[in-house]
Amino acid sequence: MSRRLPPLNSLRAFEAAARHCSFRHAAEELHVTHSAISHQVKLLETQLQVALFRRRARSVELTDAGRLYFPVLRDALDRIADGTELVRSSASASVLTIQVYPTFAMRWLIQRLPAFQNRHGDVQVRLNTATRDVDFNRDDVDVSVMMGSCDDDSLHYEYLFTSDMFPVCSPEYLRGSPRLRDPHDLCRHTLLQVYVASRDWEKWLEAAGVADISLDNSLKFDSYALALEAALDGAGISMTRTPFAARELASGRLVRPFEPVVRADHAWYLTYRRDRLDTHKIRALQAWLLEEVHADPALATAVDDRAPAVGQ
Repeated sequence: MSRRLPPLNSLRAFEAAARHCSFRHAAEELHVTHSAISHQVKLLETQLQVALFRRRARSVELTDAGRLYFPVLRDALDRIADGTELVRSSASASVLTIQVYPTFAMRWLIQRLPAFQNRHGDVQVRLNTATRDVDFNRDDVDVSVMMGSCDDDSLHYEYLFTSDMFPVCSPEYLRGSPRLRDPHDLCRHTLLQVYVASRDWEKWLEAAGVADISLDNSLKFDSYALALEAALDGAGISMTRTPFAARELASGRLVRPFEPVVRADHAWYLTYRRDRLDTHKIRALQAWLLEEVHADPALATAVDDRAPAVGQ
């Protein structure tokens, strides 16, 4: 049996106007003009051959027919909205949005993600990068790999590793002049600094027993990736963290001029809302990520098995 339905625009206009008891407020909600609402309602009344509103000078009032029609139509539109959201949720259920820092993405995660995708073909990864941390109340993000403090009780923090910090430079730079014999010689060289991690050089120099080097004239970058690229080009000596320079150190494109290694102040965590703890796609990523961290030789000394997960 064919359905005799009025136009959807007319139904939406009537439902909004009936809910607000105002054509003006309905127009504001639907982002149309007052006259458009009036026209659509009049069209509906013509099709139904019944008046739905009593027009007043500054307001409208439902007629008996309007009061009869409004709850039926309201419930029908609510069910359509609920069904639409259900379909959208189902379609996006397999999409996993991950936010990480740019350097972590470029120098560790991206080369490994195909392995996760091959293992979990039902999960579609969407990778975002940002230098700021996620606001899970505002951002459309499922999980984040972040470094910092575990200070939000609504979040689960799964410990991954704790970075070591040390300086690196190109072999050509190390062989150049003036020579680098001990950390005190750094005063005669260009230091490459990540300004969003300004304490790195200070902490390492303090541990190396060097107190007379100013960082005011160092070259400053907004990411470890850029600082490392500058070091590869022979622009100076960059502070880095495990595992960012692992490939270049293994290939000999970068070298460590000095041995001291300093443990970073904050650990790395996989972070997500506690109410998503049992979500399949998040659990799959967490298990895989922990496997990759423990299998990476560059992180062999960076994983503290005593560090607990936080926020369970």
